[in-house]
Amino acid sequence: MDRITLGNDEFEGRNNAYVLADGDDLALVDTGIATADVRDELREGLTERGYEFADVDDIVLTHFHVDHSGLAGEIQAASDATVYVHGADAPLVEQDADAVDALEQRRREYLDSWGVPDDAQAELLSFLDATAHIEGDPADVTPIEDGTTLEVGGRRLETVHAPGHAAGLCCFEIDGGDEAFVGDAILPVYTPNVGGADVRVERPLEKYLTTLETIAERDYDRVWPGHRDPIDDPTGRARTIADHHRDRTANVLAVLRNHGPADPWTVSAHLFGDLEGIHIVHGPGEAYAHLDHLRHEGIVEREGDEYRLLEPEADLDGLAPTIDAGCRG
Repeated sequence: MDRITLGNDEFEGRNNAYVLADGDDLALVDTGIATADVRDELREGLTERGYEFADVDDIVLTHFHVDHSGLAGEIQAASDATVYVHGADAPLVEQDADAVDALEQRRREYLDSWGVPDDAQAELLSFLDATAHIEGDPADVTPIEDGTTLEVGGRRLETVHAPGHAAGLCCFEIDGGDEAFVGDAILPVYTPNVGGADVRVERPLEKYLTTLETIAERDYDRVWPGHRDPIDDPTGRARTIADHHRDRTANVLAVLRNHGPADPWTVSAHLFGDLEGIHIVHGPGEAYAHLDHLRHEGIVEREGDEYRLLEPEADLDGLAPTIDAGCRG
């Protein structure tokens, strides 16, 4: 697979933009963040392949996060490319004012309910304001959904909705075969944040565990993530991440067992220690995702903004889907 490696100092390490080309038919899967350095890296990568921004016919976005969609609007302005993204994320890629305001309002409400102190919220707001320029220009989006088939860059991509990390995150199965682009659904090094990365997602951990199950059942030979290197055992990686979340759930229960009722910010402090930058929302968001999942399972209850343990010796085996290798057919 032809990929251009792009820098990313703001979030989860280097990004990937994938180049699909068949003669004059040129498509990109993700574009990287809208900084001058990344713009130059993407432009130079295309130049090495004999293309420029104006030659791009299609842009396929795995999700709305700016380190994946930031340059889409600029490239579209230069090329009139069609930009595809799941309908749940389309308004944010278009930078629709109502959608952006609703997201920011929901984040503020969650930060308050999670018990995030005012000084930490102010630090997070300062970080977000300082990085607002990396969002890039808005794009005119063609929404897609689960099952949508795209014919781009000489390849056939089947859309597989994979929510959890983001409401509209999608994987794209390549030519109906053994490989897929997976964005941030699974990553080779980091475990994608759940709960804080997109506060629009209801029951984020449950949705993400289902996404891991979906990836495992498709049993790809290799997948191409949004960050870092390809994953040659995606089913194994999905299992590892599911196990990681089971362990984290156990750690959340241990915090409540040892320290009594707590809000997500307090739980995240026990799990992750001091937080700064974007992690001020990611940390308590992750804790909230687990606490919310436990609440729906009847293992904890919520009292105001705190969560109290109901079953000190809860059996966690039934909380996560069984991640087994499946068969395509």
